[in-house]
Amino acid sequence: MSLLLTHTKYRFLETIRVPIAVVGNTFFPSASMLFFVVPFAGDDPLVATLATGSMMTFSVMSTALFTHGLGVADDRAQPWDPYTRTLPAGPWPRFGSNILNGLIMTLLGILPVLVIAATLTEATVTPAQLLLGLGALLVASIPFTLIGLFVGYLLPAKAAIAVVQLVLLPMAVGGGLLMSPTDPPAFIAAVAPFLPTRGGAELVWAAVGGPAPRALPLAMLAVWTVVAGALAVWAYRRDEGRRFS
Repeated sequence: MSLLLTHTKYRFLETIRVPIAVVGNTFFPSASMLFFVVPFAGDDPLVATLATGSMMTFSVMSTALFTHGLGVADDRAQPWDPYTRTLPAGPWPRFGSNILNGLIMTLLGILPVLVIAATLTEATVTPAQLLLGLGALLVASIPFTLIGLFVGYLLPAKAAIAVVQLVLLPMAVGGGLLMSPTDPPAFIAAVAPFLPTRGGAELVWAAVGGPAPRALPLAMLAVWTVVAGALAVWAYRRDEGRRFS
């Protein structure tokens, strides 16, 4: 545990030494709140609350993909990474510190969204609903963390950033995160249940007082998690075999 916390501390310090990484992590969800939620749904308590849940899901998704996808790929390009992977501590402190650092960055990303929702909209939740919503966000982040690890261990940094960007926007739009949670276009309504973004968003919506999640989006969230987990393990072992065998 001490090794895990030490790795996490230095990984976090390494991240915040590049301030634009923190700014970028918070900018897009906050800007989406200001441009899409506040003007169009801010006066309706239920819709504003659900839309805030969507933006928080978007923030979690973005942070997981960039932190793990681009971060791991960039680490693999540094000479320090192969050295630490040969140490007798094993992979867990390094691997676990990636996940914990991602959770810290996720918290930093959703805080501005919460502040905007509380001050500029009629969104409202009880303390219990807020805690449930944070738990639902943690579950929603799992497939995107695994997808990020898969991309990070499979591709070099220049390719990883392009792939992460190609995954992020279609997943967000296709899952209905950037439009009305109660009245999406027909095409989005048809596609969204098959994407992990929708399953995660419906969990968050239910936690903050919205409708109960449907079976299909939850099942697909589980399927994406299992498949992404298998791909992440495969990519890690492939990288290990190529670099250290």
